[in-house]
Amino acid sequence: MITLKDKHAIIKLKEAGNSNHEIQRKTGIHRKTVAKYWNEYQEELNRLGFTDDVRKSQEMIVCAPSYDASGRYPRKYNDEMDILLDEILKSEEDKSKILGGRHKQKLTNVQIHEMIRDAGHDIGITVISEHIKEKRCRKKEAFIKQQYELGERLEYDFGDVDLIIEGKYFKYYMAVFSSPAADFRWAYLYTNQKKEVFLDSHVRFHEMCGGAYEENVYDNMKNVVTRFIGRNEKMLNEDLIKMSLYYGFRINVTNCFRGNEKGHVESSVKIIRNKVFAIKYSFDSLEEAQAYLAEKLTELNAESGFEEEKLHLKPYRPPLDLAAISNQTVDKYSFVRVENNFYSVPEYLVGRKVMIKNYQSEIIVFSAGSKVCNHKKKVGYHETSVEIAHYLETFLRKPGALKNSVALKSKGELKAIYDKYFTGREREFIEVLKENQDKELHELAGILMSASSAKGMPCTETIEDNVTMNTKSQIAMLSKLFMIGGGDYVN
Repeated sequence: MITLKDKHAIIKLKEAGNSNHEIQRKTGIHRKTVAKYWNEYQEELNRLGFTDDVRKSQEMIVCAPSYDASGRYPRKYNDEMDILLDEILKSEEDKSKILGGRHKQKLTNVQIHEMIRDAGHDIGITVISEHIKEKRCRKKEAFIKQQYELGERLEYDFGDVDLIIEGKYFKYYMAVFSSPAADFRWAYLYTNQKKEVFLDSHVRFHEMCGGAYEENVYDNMKNVVTRFIGRNEKMLNEDLIKMSLYYGFRINVTNCFRGNEKGHVESSVKIIRNKVFAIKYSFDSLEEAQAYLAEKLTELNAESGFEEEKLHLKPYRPPLDLAAISNQTVDKYSFVRVENNFYSVPEYLVGRKVMIKNYQSEIIVFSAGSKVCNHKKKVGYHETSVEIAHYLETFLRKPGALKNSVALKSKGELKAIYDKYFTGREREFIEVLKENQDKELHELAGILMSASSAKGMPCTETIEDNVTMNTKSQIAMLSKLFMIGGGDYVN
């Protein structure tokens, strides 16, 4: 079975005009396998505009063949070590600026070698010494000015921004897209740089511009490069590969510590940060800061060639909604756990394995290939999303558990109706819920109110009056038992 990377290579080579025989010669993958994955890819793309289940087609486009991770890779001098060595030498340069160039606290080659070994790298001191010498004696390089066609190249980067929100300091992160050909810049503010943010920023950008560029350029951030293999090869993040397959852009990853290879976006981060947030940096909310950023970007791009460039982009495709898929066993409370939050599933699934699709804003649960429920995604920590309908059979067997259940308390409107009209009548309350599981919450509340009236249940005032009258009557009866005519009490 081929890997997702192989599938990506097949599709990119076919898009470049290579025949199946040529791809077999270049990749070693049989031409029939090439044809199989290319035809499947084309069929799913064609189906996008004619299916109601867009998500299914999207998942078929980006799905990964089974991946054999049993192979191991050599760990001699590679890009990961090269990055670490550059960091050590850069810290030495910073130290010299502080202590002076003639200071006597410089790291020796032996110490640098020990630092690299301590970081988990198996490498000899001779090799490290050679690379130290090469880096310290390296001549300044010349840069070649580049020119790109409209729609050809898009550059991506993150940049941090310091803001005051409601009087408090926060650090936010701008996902920045930059087109060198059109001199166009776009950004969106986030609270972190996690994978979900990385993916969301791409979906937002492609939706905004209505198409895709021929090539997207990235640095070696974790959302792009999963690991380094040897000196020059990099294992790309599968989610990035999936986006490339779906939207149709090529992936270009710069060399390590080579910001000049995507210089337009590097400067764009600085330009946006300065032009937008240098003067105004205090806001009442993140949403206000987002709106202010969008307004200023419109002004900043007024002279860009973006409107013309949109005519040169790849065709529009519906927003890609990628899901992280996992399998787990439903716990005894009929919950599944997703990113440290808890979501209820139907009670009959307790102890069974279910498949969970974790989307950007939604959690969908499947059992035996069929969808059983979905929840709006929680963004906090140890929060719960509970549907009372998932527990109705259990409540019928254990009606006393209803009153203090999380399922009931999570639905404030139903809890209020229960407390006022159905206390002591739990089975009647549960039966109404069971008969109307397909109803929305506001409809269900109305049905419960009608049911309470139909049962002749007294309102709160009537209950209180009845209690008062019964109490007075009981006192009167007791008085008669212990009173002698004339109203005197017996001693």
